[in-house]
Amino acid sequence: MHVLIIGAAGMVGSKLIGRLVADGGLGGRAIEALTLVDVMPPAAPAGFGGKVATLTADLSQPGAAEKLIAARPDLIFHLAAIVSGEAEADFEKGYRINLDGTRDLFEAIRREGLRAPYRPRLVFTSSIAVFGAPFPEKIDDNFLSTPLTSYGTQKAIGELLLSDYARRGFFDGIGIRLPTICIRPGKPNKAASGFFSNILREPLSGIEAVLPVAETVRHWHASPRAAVGFLLHAATLDLAQVGPRRNLSMPGLSATIGEQIEALRRVAGEKAVKLIRHEPDPVIQKIVAGWPSNFDPARALSLGFRAESNFDEIIRVHIEDELGGRIG
Repeated sequence: MHVLIIGAAGMVGSKLIGRLVADGGLGGRAIEALTLVDVMPPAAPAGFGGKVATLTADLSQPGAAEKLIAARPDLIFHLAAIVSGEAEADFEKGYRINLDGTRDLFEAIRREGLRAPYRPRLVFTSSIAVFGAPFPEKIDDNFLSTPLTSYGTQKAIGELLLSDYARRGFFDGIGIRLPTICIRPGKPNKAASGFFSNILREPLSGIEAVLPVAETVRHWHASPRAAVGFLLHAATLDLAQVGPRRNLSMPGLSATIGEQIEALRRVAGEKAVKLIRHEPDPVIQKIVAGWPSNFDPARALSLGFRAESNFDEIIRVHIEDELGGRIG
């Protein structure tokens, strides 16, 4: 099997690569080739015995998608995106990367299939930002997509395109709406949701963190480990079970900032909690106010997707996977 990962240098992409290499295969098929693509050079994984290509490319540039699809990968993970805060701050860049790049990829697959039969599995990462207020108590997959941010709008259009291209048989596609991934390793990025991770990640390493919103803010979360599990399950799922509605919201955990902090206190103590500094940011507050906070993931659960059930577990996953089991 030839696997193409677009957005391979990102946090989820890197962890996905590690899991694929460790497992050596997927769905009973050996992985013989990996093509890893991002706007920054992705690292070639250690310990992989197959063929590896690491490429620097921007899908929104003319011809970029066609070059990737010419090798006819069997499985494509489309993870690349400009994150929420940056998409809101830079309108043109957000639409160019999140929408035009996605459409170009889908079109490249369609045109490749016109030359000779070709129908790869495509897993597209969408976002819960496709939903906008007012919200019901819990959002299920029947709730209408009415985003209130540019990022959410771009992802919602991508979902519609995926459904139509899959319906027409151009590829075997599934879109998964990821919860906010927490705790994200590494340094803070430009995502408006970054503080959900920052207020846990930094204190666990003995570093001060800024909280720009009230502790009453509630949101929907899953760990990076769960996100990789979603992707792998989507890659092998019998899509006849999913039906024509190919985009679905992933399981997760609904928690307030205050509940996050209490979980941090239980796991790491008061010393870690005291490193959180309250510093309100009206721009972030406005963006977050338009996000959903609770879901009913019954459809995804019925299809076998799984996530954490409490925030203590999410924190412990981070400690195990990123801190070597030790708190700083």
